[in-house]
Amino acid sequence: MENSTLTKSSHLLLIVILLLFLFPDPSTPSPPPSPVRCTNGSTNNCTVTNAYGMFPDRSTCRALKVVYPTSEQELLNSVANATASKTKMKVVTRFSHSIPKLSCPGGSNGLVISTLNLDHVLNIDSTTNQITVESGVTVKALIEAAAKANLVIPYVPYWFGLTIGGLLSTGAHGSSLNGKGSAVHEYVTEMRLVTPAPADQSYARVRVLKIGDPDLDATKVSLGVLGVISQVTLQLQPMFKRSLTFVTRNDLDLADQAVSFGYQHEFADLAWYPGQRKVLYRKDDRVPVNVSGNGAYDFIGFRPTATLAIQTNRFTEKTLETEKDADGKCAYSQLITSTLALLAYGLTNNGLIFTGYPVIGYQNKMEAAGGCAFGLEDGLLTACPWDPRIKESTLIHQTTVSIPLDRVKEFILDLQKLRDLRPAALCGLELYDGVWMRYIKSSSAYLGKEADVLDFDFTYYRSRDPMTPRLYEDFLEEIEQIALFKYGGLPHWGKNRNLAFDGVIKKYKNSQAFLEVKNRYDPDGLFSSEWSDQILGINGSVIVNKAGCALEGLCICSEDLHCAPDKGYYCRPGKIYEDARVCTYEDSSTANLKFMS
Repeated sequence: MENSTLTKSSHLLLIVILLLFLFPDPSTPSPPPSPVRCTNGSTNNCTVTNAYGMFPDRSTCRALKVVYPTSEQELLNSVANATASKTKMKVVTRFSHSIPKLSCPGGSNGLVISTLNLDHVLNIDSTTNQITVESGVTVKALIEAAAKANLVIPYVPYWFGLTIGGLLSTGAHGSSLNGKGSAVHEYVTEMRLVTPAPADQSYARVRVLKIGDPDLDATKVSLGVLGVISQVTLQLQPMFKRSLTFVTRNDLDLADQAVSFGYQHEFADLAWYPGQRKVLYRKDDRVPVNVSGNGAYDFIGFRPTATLAIQTNRFTEKTLETEKDADGKCAYSQLITSTLALLAYGLTNNGLIFTGYPVIGYQNKMEAAGGCAFGLEDGLLTACPWDPRIKESTLIHQTTVSIPLDRVKEFILDLQKLRDLRPAALCGLELYDGVWMRYIKSSSAYLGKEADVLDFDFTYYRSRDPMTPRLYEDFLEEIEQIALFKYGGLPHWGKNRNLAFDGVIKKYKNSQAFLEVKNRYDPDGLFSSEWSDQILGINGSVIVNKAGCALEGLCICSEDLHCAPDKGYYCRPGKIYEDARVCTYEDSSTANLKFMS
């Protein structure tokens, strides 16, 4: 570690950066920009993107027009007008957090239907404990409305900037093997969906799907190709509290513990720091409301962050990447993880300070966070770290794959075997909360989980130059291919790079039933696009073979040109999975790489 880029003075600088991250300017944060931008502030000639401002293939998505319906009737009219004119349509949500091109209509003359103004809580039934909301309602608004009626939704994604329609369409989830599991779509009791219709039905209709209707298993995870979700009714539960304790342990027995841990705690999850050989275990369980405690979980990564800190953090990692300083990344990751642990990851016992574990608090204060997405414009003094308006904001790749529980042990052993070849190779993952693992139960949804699974989330550095390889490119590519192909993992529909979706529809036993519903609801494919046709196996492939394509996950390399031979990266077999093909660094300067012992 003596030769690491991170000297004592560098450590002091990084501590200052972390303090800016953890204790940002108290002003109200700038909310993320709209994913739809049109000519001169109009609703015509628009471009569509996601929260990161960039799709996996870096293509520009264009649409002729955007509409912002404020009611189901206005939504019905919009779909009818587009159907009558045979116009392609796609739905875009408030923040558009899906990484793939799910919101991009086919061609450049399509219509984008925004659910921004479909954001009303319509009804809360205290007799049945059900809530009915429009599809543009955010997780934050849902939680707050339910809490006012002393009700909660038991499991949601941890980021509350998602909308109900968006998270249902992509199968988003929390972490639990309890009851019906952690996928939000398992708690849908009714859905109203606006779809195209023949001329004699005025070109659009509202389909009402309830429990018992087999089509509900298609619409619960629909990828936006069946129509527009108008309203959703969800089953809630009476208010309860949670008791949460984080425990850090050595990863020696992770392969044995990973599955059983999910059955020991209702809201269990794990964060694995492979370079440090440590695992953060989340011991998190439901407790009665009369248990003392008024804690809250305001996750630090989702708080408003000072723009200077965002830029400096990105500059630091970019420098470590450029200098191929693996030890520097490891030192930086240790500084970050130890600081987060010291601050209890954003947990407080009384909403103000952390005094010790366990932290006990009401479910609505413990289940999700995301303060950086909600506020008034402050001139970008503070923002979400990934805000694309900030020069040198956070830019990442995400490989998120669900592994069946009966294969998790073998998968983790493979990852540890790969890690042991170069422990420093995976330190970059630790800069983004490590390898994050969440539990999900099997689902009746046609495009839901096929079995009980452990979801592995790998988040890592992405260059703004598509032809620039990453430090230890080959290790991360091999992990991706091991998860997807050796273990047959299912990719998260709202995350991942292109190659994760190559042939993915064949992994779903009910894929044909889903496509049959799709053909009935939208026979002309007006809600289809080139991207959705590719991932559903209807036409074409997500794979793009060109120079440098493997660097961005547009392909698996089959020749050196797909990597970056001019920078010393060549297409080679995997280190432990020989069927893998990865971009490996073999330049003469390899001997100068700083490996962590």
